[in-house]
Amino acid sequence: MAKGKGARIQVTLEHKCELGTYRYTTVKNRRNTTERIELRKYSPVTKKHEVFKEIK
Repeated sequence: MAKGKGARIQVTLEHKCELGTYRYTTVKNRRNTTERIELRKYSPVTKKHEVFKEIK
């Protein structure tokens, strides 16, 4: 018997600015967090903590 889709999926977080673009990958639980996530993470492009938004 085949199993269904798993609860955890891999997502990409992206930050864009005039200096460039940087991306992180992480995982989230699709059943608990149905909307797109936003996290404050370190951006080596700007050398500060910035808001990273989930992209598809």
